[in-house]
Amino acid sequence: MGSLGISEIYDKSSFNEMEFEFDPSAPPPFRLAEIRNAIPKHCWVKDPFRSLSYVVRDVVFVATLIVIAIHLDSWLFYPVYWAIQGTMFWAIFVLGHDCGHGSFSDSQLLNNVVGHILHSAILVPYHGWRISHKTHHQNHGNVETDESWVPMPEKLYNKVGYSTKFLRYKIPFPLLAYPVYLMKRSPGKSGSHFNPYSDLFQPHERKYVVTSTLCWTVMAALLVYLCTAFGSLQMFKIYGAPYLIFVMWLDFVTYLHHHGYEKKLPWYRGKEWSYLRGGLTTVDRDYGLFNNIHHDIGTHVIHHLFPQIPHYHLREATKAAKPVLGKYYREPKKSGPIPFHLVKDLTRSMKQDHYVSDSGEIVFYQTDPHIFRSAPKDE
Repeated sequence: MGSLGISEIYDKSSFNEMEFEFDPSAPPPFRLAEIRNAIPKHCWVKDPFRSLSYVVRDVVFVATLIVIAIHLDSWLFYPVYWAIQGTMFWAIFVLGHDCGHGSFSDSQLLNNVVGHILHSAILVPYHGWRISHKTHHQNHGNVETDESWVPMPEKLYNKVGYSTKFLRYKIPFPLLAYPVYLMKRSPGKSGSHFNPYSDLFQPHERKYVVTSTLCWTVMAALLVYLCTAFGSLQMFKIYGAPYLIFVMWLDFVTYLHHHGYEKKLPWYRGKEWSYLRGGLTTVDRDYGLFNNIHHDIGTHVIHHLFPQIPHYHLREATKAAKPVLGKYYREPKKSGPIPFHLVKDLTRSMKQDHYVSDSGEIVFYQTDPHIFRSAPKDE
């Protein structure tokens, strides 16, 4: 009888644990305004001189690396150069990203000038990307209207070809997706970041897209000229290989902002979606020694909810907001100097997170166990 009583108590305890297990898809008991009010006022202040100091720091470092690489011209040094310079290209992108959000300064002119210079230098169409990224922030976590790394509904997933799935889910190909995304967006979406008449843009935004596309074209033409002047191999060593590393950084980081958490997180449709609930599905990441290099872009939850906060205040703002967020904030796993643990999160997600249900206003990723078993005969 005593043994039976212990068993009953154990079963009841287990049931209670299950019953009260935190549900990340449940509507939060707080409002966006409560999070905003918890963040110190000075965290909202944008210092253009401080922002420009980061630009100077990164640009000087990039230029110094180029000079060293050209001077040494050694195949022993080039792999090291590619890794470091590609990381710096990524840091340059993040500063241009801040310009796009308006968190760089209160001056729209300064934001746009600096943003165009930084992004054009790494072949990113500043306004085209800025506008689509704004759409991503305004619709984060919404299966139907989000813009970045959006899950495919099951019907679309079953419709796309084997090659699309292979390139989307088979590492390393997803880490090279960004240039393709700029050209043709994601499966199920149409348009280009370079075309002012794309579905991405409203009529009043077309002039901005034209400006950015022209800047991108000038940079591309400059690279072609440099290839003819110094040789394609030399330009690949100095610019092409770091560019590929930059693209891999961008896809790696942006994917893990919204995927790969140890427990599946919800995506929403219809009335269940809200700006707050969508933003709470984002994930903070610790990138070790790279946190400072790429301007704390891994501190992402507060950035998604309040993109106007400068990157140099994100850590303090997050610390202040955590008591309000409670369990809706997922503490990032502590990283060593190199964030090797995130590679495991990426590979696990690519193997498990393939599509979501066509129905339901709260959905979670599902797995296709036969995703790479064989290619359809018609491909």
